[in-house]
Formats: sequence, C-alpha cells, structure tokens
Amino acid sequence: MNVKIYHNPRCSKSRQTLQLLQDKGLDIEIIEYLKTPPSTSELDDILEKLNMEPRELMRKSEAEYKEYGLDNSNLDRQALIDGMVANPKLIERPIVLANDKAAIGRPPENVLTIL
Repeated sequence: MNVKIYHNPRCSKSRQTLQLLQDKGLDIEIIEYLKTPPSTSELDDILEKLNMEPRELMRKSEAEYKEYGLDNSNLDRQALIDGMVANPKLIERPIVLANDKAAIGRPPENVLTIL
C-alpha cells in the first residue's frame, strides 16, 4: 500500500502521525509541504477526498490568512485553493493519503481509518 503524508517536521501532530505510520511498517512518501506545496489540482483532489471545502482545511489563526485577504467571504473555491498553494503554511496538517482516501492526523489516530 502506498501512503503519502503532507508533513511538517516542526509540528508535533505531524511527527506523531508519521511515527504511527512508520510503526505500521508502511511504505510512506513524505512530502514536506512547506518546501513542496501541492499543486492546485492536487489540493482540489485532497479536498474532494476529505469531503471538505477549502476554508475548512485552512489554518485561520495564521497571520497570512488575513494578511492575504483570504478571510474575504466573497472568495470562491478556486481563489481559496490558490491562496493555500501560494501560502502552504495555511494548510492544516498533517494530511495522509492512502487507498484513494484522505485523512487529517488530528488526532494522529484519525489516519488509521483510511489504511
């Protein structure tokens, strides 16, 4: 089984989720999304798999959320996705993809549901 994690090594939940996956002996593709953000199409696909709208996946407490006007309620789906791709710090983490499904590792055990 291929497993992909959008990971931030500075985030404790992301580290815990990665460790949980490693403990399962899985083949894991680790993407440090702050260095290599997902493309707009990848992020759109992730949102579909999570059954979420872009704003639900955004870290609204980050300064960039307001700084770049992403708090504007008139922005459409594509504008919000573009905002997250341009500012990957705003993407909630960690995100795990497996079995054509996605889960957010908050708490880390959430990802077990897609394995």
